[in-house]
Amino acid sequence: MTEHVQVSTATETRDQAVALAGPAVQQRLAAGAQIIGPVTSVFWHLGEYGTGQEWQLLLKTTAHRYPELESYLLEHHPWDNPEVCAVPITAGADRCLQWISDSVDKA
Repeated sequence: MTEHVQVSTATETRDQAVALAGPAVQQRLAAGAQIIGPVTSVFWHLGEYGTGQEWQLLLKTTAHRYPELESYLLEHHPWDNPEVCAVPITAGADRCLQWISDSVDKA
């Protein structure tokens, strides 16, 4: 994993996404979060094909803080088995990447 990552999950409602994002940022598990939606998802779940509307939550953090953010999301997510994925931020503006590091390293 690279030094900085973007973590994604989804919720059924905007309020659920806000409820996950606020404490994650307040606890400095993530530098910031964006909530996007509603989005249409197409998926396999429990062996069945489905579609539905969700709210996507994107969080920026460091690889070092990712395990704590993942644990937080899995513990507080309203779903039993939510998608929680991290993708590396392979490039970014220096000041932006420094902001991510500074924001989560103050924990």
